[in-house]
Amino acid sequence: MFNIGGGEVIGLFLLGMILIGPDRLPSVAADAARFLIKLKNMAQNVTNELKDNLGPGYEDLQVKDLHPKAFIKKHIGDVIEKSDLELKPKPKIDPDLL
Repeated sequence: MFNIGGGEVIGLFLLGMILIGPDRLPSVAADAARFLIKLKNMAQNVTNELKDNLGPGYEDLQVKDLHPKAFIKKHIGDVIEKSDLELKPKPKIDPDLL
């Protein structure tokens, strides 16, 4: 999820040992894990509510699709591509130039 390697985990653990102390580190780590799980659940609930409120036809909507450019590209991109192909003539290569 965060693309953290083994060396970085060890470094974070050592930093936690220095800053927090070995006696409080397990409880702080458990609290941080609970916070991350709660944050993940909240994000999932917001996504589900958004999908429900948008109505039918948007069940497969991803959060990244809500970016205006991605939204427009997804819904009217095919029409634009077809019209661009009709307007632009295909380039012709002269065989003598090769």
